Amino acid sequence: MRRDSLRLRLGLAAAALIALALVLAGIGLTVILDRVLDARTVAELDRTAKLIAGRVGLAPDGAPTLSRDLPDPRFATPYGGLYWQVEAGSHLLRSRSLWDKSLDLGQAGAAAQAPATLDTTGPDGGRLIAVVRPLQIGAPGAETALRVAVAEDRRGLAASRTTFLRLLVPALVALFVVLTLAMGLFVHRALGPFRVLQAELLAVHAGRRARLPEHFPDEVRPLVTDLNRLLDAQERALVRARAAAADMAHGLKTPLAVLDALARRTGPADPALAAEIAEQARAMGGQVERALARARIAAAGDLRRRSCRVAPVAERLVATLRRLPEGDSLEWTVAVPETLAYPGEEGELMEVLGNLLDNARKWAHRRVRVTGTDAGRPGLAVEDDGPGMSAAAIAGIGRGQRWDESRPGTGFGIAIARDVAEAAGAQLDFGRSELGGLRADLRWPGG
Repeated sequence: MRRDSLRLRLGLAAAALIALALVLAGIGLTVILDRVLDARTVAELDRTAKLIAGRVGLAPDGAPTLSRDLPDPRFATPYGGLYWQVEAGSHLLRSRSLWDKSLDLGQAGAAAQAPATLDTTGPDGGRLIAVVRPLQIGAPGAETALRVAVAEDRRGLAASRTTFLRLLVPALVALFVVLTLAMGLFVHRALGPFRVLQAELLAVHAGRRARLPEHFPDEVRPLVTDLNRLLDAQERALVRARAAAADMAHGLKTPLAVLDALARRTGPADPALAAEIAEQARAMGGQVERALARARIAAAGDLRRRSCRVAPVAERLVATLRRLPEGDSLEWTVAVPETLAYPGEEGELMEVLGNLLDNARKWAHRRVRVTGTDAGRPGLAVEDDGPGMSAAAIAGIGRGQRWDESRPGTGFGIAIARDVAEAAGAQLDFGRSELGGLRADLRWPGG
């Protein structure tokens, strides 16, 4: 998947947001757990404080006493993590778990009627959560104020929190994986219309469809409508361009014919002037032919790309060229795979291959060979056993320069072939043939 893929971007954004949401949820759940644990611990400590308050009494000297020990063994274990303490003035009664220490309660519950909750330090230095409940006992008018405190070590709460996190983290990771996969499936389905649009555009590009269908969701339909409008506008522009080029070429043919007639008429009186007029008329004729060829290949820039099989076109062209002067005396060889396809219309291929074959016919001594391949980068090769061309001449033919004035023609055939080939995405190169003459290689991208 490419870095600029919309699906990748949406997937990564969704994964990041899911991860952020789960992290925040984990933090929130941990905070809630801490508060729930504190509230539950405070409630339990307050119940224990009430139980102690129901069992506390006063000795004759005013010291608090407890009628019965509490059943929890932690109260009897030194530093057992659960502690209680009763204060009556200067007298102090405490659980065995405090050993020789006492709870520092400050002023909590000294004046209030409701129980107070606070954090304090335990006998072993650990943090405690404590509930202090005020109490008055004795005869009416001679009550004695007491403070009953019950505390629990927070390390037990921290252990519960750790156990919770050990369960929570894998659960959140599993939830992240499930939600990310679900979001990936959602993004895949949400981008489904764009995949359909891509397939339809490929169908238009291949020439199997003239316009895009309208059955798309509301969010995509405006894009489809604009693309169809663009296709229609392009088609109209191509028609106008072809018509304008054809009109221009047709309008120039008559003056060219007049110039040719003038050259023939002037020949006996002034041969040099007649030759110059004829040469200029041929050059103008070549330009006309090139303009017509460009008009015919204007559709190569269209979105509706087409393809055609090469073998039938090559065989028809060779059959035609055999009937031209010097064509019947040549040995023609065509070895083109039936599966080889050119990325353009049949008329475009005939324009390219026809010019190449006609050029080979003019210069060949005895043989012209056409070979094709559809393996790797597909292409065609047209070779002859003529005199060949130098590197400078090969560089000049792209500009419509004549290599040799001894053969008829305008010098634009190869240039036209190159224009048509490049418009279809193909590349036309020239070199030396094994037969001794010129080799023209026509290559185009595979697929």
